[in-house]
Amino acid sequence: MNITAPIHHCGGHHFEPDHLDSTASSLFTPSGVDGVYGRTGEYESVVEALASLIGAHRPGGAEVFRFPPVMPRASLEKQGYLNSFPNLIGAVSTLVGSERDITRSAAKHENGGDWTEDLKPSDLVLAPAACYPVYPIAAARGVVPDDGYVFDVAADCFRHEPSRQVDRFQSFRMREYVRIGTPGQIRSFRDPWVERAKGIADAIGLSYRVDVANDPFFGRVGALMASQQREDALKFELLVPVRSADSPTACMSFNYHKEHFGEVWGLHNAAGDLMHTGCVAFGMDRLAVALFVTHGAKVAGWPASVRAGLNL
Repeated sequence: MNITAPIHHCGGHHFEPDHLDSTASSLFTPSGVDGVYGRTGEYESVVEALASLIGAHRPGGAEVFRFPPVMPRASLEKQGYLNSFPNLIGAVSTLVGSERDITRSAAKHENGGDWTEDLKPSDLVLAPAACYPVYPIAAARGVVPDDGYVFDVAADCFRHEPSRQVDRFQSFRMREYVRIGTPGQIRSFRDPWVERAKGIADAIGLSYRVDVANDPFFGRVGALMASQQREDALKFELLVPVRSADSPTACMSFNYHKEHFGEVWGLHNAAGDLMHTGCVAFGMDRLAVALFVTHGAKVAGWPASVRAGLNL
């Protein structure tokens, strides 16, 4: 499926860097750490409106799960994340031991020392994607039914990629529709979503193009994995010109994982066939930022058609 296309324009504008800065300053409060911000009520109202709009397109029969921002470290390790994206991991560490031990560690800060040197890894990591916790849930049920599974999942996610760019956060919200089934079921699920996503972008006045893509695999081996992913057309992205048309921002993605998660979690149907998986992912914060950059810092000034599409 080759759906590479030029940017589809929906009446948006090209904004210079100073406009991006002013837009960001009206929406976010810096925390002192790049890519982590406090968010205004107006910004959150748009994120909530996007969630409702995307929810209106929820696939029939989808099971809904909302996950916390942390997940078991053992689960992340089992899924091979250390092999593919070790540079993005955020792990939860804590002070442990007796009251005396913890008090001594905490007191180091007051004495100009480094209390963090006493931290010990916990059994939790920060979730890098919303879909990861759902595969062990499916596996715990045993045999996958012939119709497979469809899930509607969401989570606050984290990836360690500090940036001052307005379209790249370390802490961000992700919404996904996940499909578990045969290869044919995955393709029948993913491919129509590309057109459906274009319709959503049109309804909210975003310019975009859809192009083949790859995940940011780490290292030399990762470069080979990325090349193969693109060659097999396993990932497409809906790209919106937030910072520039030359370097648009991935706001939605359409992914076919093949048998990876099926193998990891032992997902089989009654016939013993290894199940494949796929997902459609929505970057909630990236979509919200794209809307403000495209239509302006105040929702009240947005085109009526866009506000109607978002029910704002």
